[in-house]
Amino acid sequence: MKTPRPLPDELRTGPFTLADAALAGVSARRWRHGSLVRHGRGIRMERTTAALPLSARVRPFIEVNGRCAASHATAAELHGLPQRRQNEGLEVYHLIRPEGAAHLARPHVIVHRMKLFEDEVMMMGGLPVTTPERTWLDMAEMLSVDEIVAMGDSCVRVPRLELEGRDMPLCSIGDLQLMINRHKGKRGLRKAKEAMELIRVGSDSPQETLLRLALVRAGMPEPELNVAIIDSTGQRHHEPDLSYRKYRIGIEYEGEHHGEEGQILRDIARSERYTALGWTEVRISKRHMLNDAKSAVMKVRSALVQAGWRRGD
Repeated sequence: MKTPRPLPDELRTGPFTLADAALAGVSARRWRHGSLVRHGRGIRMERTTAALPLSARVRPFIEVNGRCAASHATAAELHGLPQRRQNEGLEVYHLIRPEGAAHLARPHVIVHRMKLFEDEVMMMGGLPVTTPERTWLDMAEMLSVDEIVAMGDSCVRVPRLELEGRDMPLCSIGDLQLMINRHKGKRGLRKAKEAMELIRVGSDSPQETLLRLALVRAGMPEPELNVAIIDSTGQRHHEPDLSYRKYRIGIEYEGEHHGEEGQILRDIARSERYTALGWTEVRISKRHMLNDAKSAVMKVRSALVQAGWRRGD
């Protein structure tokens, strides 16, 4: 096979459509050359293309399928929402198309045809994507109630400007409720309604959400989320991931980064502050969350009982 002419630079960064190729002056012969990977009718990609962000990978599939937007698991990933890890293998993109639009059957995409309001689609870097609240409702078709709660918590949490570059939540609890009210009879609606009763503002990670749910289901009081400890002089101290102020107990979920040297030193300093303030620190890790978080529940229950809590308090 004759070595093909190099593609224009703008087409070497990811998948591209026939329209993109024509605009860049690529001939029909070059478009059909075997060095290009076919991703369905009207989409090609150079075999040597390096790993690309999801927005670049999904863009051509939206462009060749009119009236579509990224949705469901694809939109959740674009918004940075927590979800169950998908099976490895050939990537499939989720697109949504308004109810009544023509059916599409293409490789690499799952097209959902359903009721879709104009204000349920937003632009992200020029890419149409379902809004966080609509994505949350759509994902109720695919996730467990606990996973929907974790995603809802992530939607409504108030981010830290210095860490994330924004200080506004992706949406409000009212926005989530509006989706439920609008889409009566939708698949997953029952689970979404159940999850709405459990969504809280303040959880900084899915692990914190799942720990909170496990504690409440085990009959313990609902903990507060990321509320600062205030001492007798009114001075504000650090914010435990979960806490029981009445019992002076702070619960810290330690992710994988807590094994780093710098974080270990910070954790030691935090433990010393707990002791100085007369609080009890309960540290929870991934291993405590196995087997329906039974170990985590036992650790927290033990601390509560020692602090004077009794079931029914």
